[in-house]
Amino acid sequence: MSMEVRVADLVGKTLARLGVGHVFGVVGSGNFDVTNALIKEGIPYTAARHEGGAATMADAYSRMSGKVGVATTHQGCGLSNAVTGIGEAAKSRTPLIVLTADTQGAAVRSNFKIDQDGLVRSIGAVPERIHSAETAIADTVRAFRTAVNERRTVVLSLPLDVQGASAADLVHTVQVREAARIRPDSASVEKLAALISKAQRPVFVAGRGGRGARENILALARHAGALVATSAVASGLFNGDTHNLGISGGFSSPLTAELITDADLIVGWGCTLNMWTMRHGRLISPGTTVVQVDVEDASLGANRPIALGVLGDSALTADDALDALRRIQPAPAEKYRTEQTALDIKQRARWRDVETPDLSTAASIDPRVLSRELDSILPANRIVAVDSGNFMGYPSQYLAVPDEFGFCFTQAFQAIGLGLYTAIGAAIAQPGRLPVLGAGDGGFLMGISELETAVRLKLPLVCIVYNDAAYGAEVHHFAENHGPEDLASVSFPETDVAAIARGYGADGVTVRTLEDLQPVRDWVSVLREGKQDRPLVIDAKIASDGGAWWLAEAFQGH
Repeated sequence: MSMEVRVADLVGKTLARLGVGHVFGVVGSGNFDVTNALIKEGIPYTAARHEGGAATMADAYSRMSGKVGVATTHQGCGLSNAVTGIGEAAKSRTPLIVLTADTQGAAVRSNFKIDQDGLVRSIGAVPERIHSAETAIADTVRAFRTAVNERRTVVLSLPLDVQGASAADLVHTVQVREAARIRPDSASVEKLAALISKAQRPVFVAGRGGRGARENILALARHAGALVATSAVASGLFNGDTHNLGISGGFSSPLTAELITDADLIVGWGCTLNMWTMRHGRLISPGTTVVQVDVEDASLGANRPIALGVLGDSALTADDALDALRRIQPAPAEKYRTEQTALDIKQRARWRDVETPDLSTAASIDPRVLSRELDSILPANRIVAVDSGNFMGYPSQYLAVPDEFGFCFTQAFQAIGLGLYTAIGAAIAQPGRLPVLGAGDGGFLMGISELETAVRLKLPLVCIVYNDAAYGAEVHHFAENHGPEDLASVSFPETDVAAIARGYGADGVTVRTLEDLQPVRDWVSVLREGKQDRPLVIDAKIASDGGAWWLAEAFQGH
C-alpha cells in the first residue's frame, strides 16, 4: 500500500529522486511547502535576495556542475522578478527547472494572477504544470525529462489548490532514462571526412555542445592537421593542446583571428557559429567551407550558410569521422598543425602576451594592465564569471581558466547585472575553485543585493569591478554623435564601491595603480592558508579604452 502525502511534498520528493542538485530561491507563501519538501529530501538550498538572482544562480550551477539546478519562486510577482534570469537560461538552452507557485484556477481576482504559461513561452522557456494530485508525479517527470533530454529551461507551475491536495506517494516507481546519443548517418560522416581530407588549413571550433567530446575532437584534429578553438561559453575546453587558439570571435587575439580567417575549412562542433563567435561572419573568408555538427537539426545553418550539416553527438561524430578519415588518409597530416604555428600560438595567442599601450593615469588604471596583473596574483584553479558591458573582454581575455568548467558566461540575453548571481551559482557548482567575477560598476550595483548572499555563504569570492562611473557601453556607442549633455543619462558621479562592499561585510579595496593591489595579495595569502571566508571586492577605477572593439561588434547585432 502507498501512503498519502500532499502534492507539494510529492513534487519535492520526485525531483529529489530524479537527481536535482541544488535549489536557489526566494520563499514566499506560495512556494514555502515545496521548497521545504526539497530541503527535507536532502537537496541543498541557497536563499537568494532576489528571484532574478536565484534564477541565474541556478542557471550557472547547472552549466558548471553537470546537474540540474532548481530555482523556486512565489506565484505571479515572484516569477516575474525572475524573468530575465529565466530568459538567459532559456536562450542558452540550460537544462533547468523553475519551480513556481501559481494561483488557484478559480482565483480570477487574485492580485498575483498573471498568465504564467504565456509569460514563460514569450521568453523561450517551456511551460509545464502540475495538473492534479493524480498526475503530479507524471507531470514532474515530464518536466524533468524535457529539461534534461531536450536541454530546455522548464517552468513548472504548482497551483495552490493542487499543492495542498492529497496524493498517493508512489515516488519509488519513478524512473527516467537518459536520451540516446545521436550517432550521425554514414553518408554525412563520409562527406565530412572528405571535406577534412581536402582542406589544407582546417579549424575546428567547439561550443557548449562540444563539452564532453574534448579528446574525440582533438584526436580527429591531430589526424586532420586542424587547429582548435572554442566559442566563449566553451572557453578552456582545449587547454594544453599545442595548437589551441583559444576563444574564437570578439575576444580573439589578433593571431587567433588571423589564423581562423585564413582557414579553408571551419567545422563547428556543438557550436552555432553565431555573430559573436564568427564576428558577424568576418572570420569566414570567401571560399571557406563551413560545416556544423549539432544534435539539434534547427541549429544547422541557423546563423550562416553551411556546406554540410551533420546531425549527431559531437563525440560520436568525431570518432566516426576519424575512422572514415583514416580510410582516406591513413597517416596524420601536418597541414595547419606545424611547429611554427605552435610556437606562434604559444607566444601570441593569449592577450596577456600581446603588447598594448598603457592608458593608466594618476587616478585610474588601464584595465588591461589590471587584468594581466590579477591573472598572475589570483590562484590558477579558478572559475571566472563575467557580467555584460564595455569591460567584459578584459576578464574574458586575460583571466586564464583551467578547463571548460572554469568559465561561466551568461551572455545570451545580453543583460547586465547577472554577473554576481552567476559567480555565486558557479562557486557552489565548483566549490574547490576560487570564484572570480568580472563586472562593470553599472552591472555590479544593479545586482549588489546578492553580495549579502555571498557574505552569508562565506564565499571567498573575488569581485573585480571595472569602474568607469558610467554605463560604458552606451557612453562609447553614442559619444560620436552626441554631446556631453546627452551622455549625462548614462554617466554618474564616482561611487565608492569598496566602501559599499565593506558595509555588506565583504572586504573592499580601491585600486588606481598597481601598487594598490597589495591588499589583494594579502587576501590571497590568507586564502592559501585555508582561512579566507569572505568576499573581496576590488573597486578598480579604470582608464577609458575609447570603446572596446567587441562592443562595437555587439551593437551591430541589435
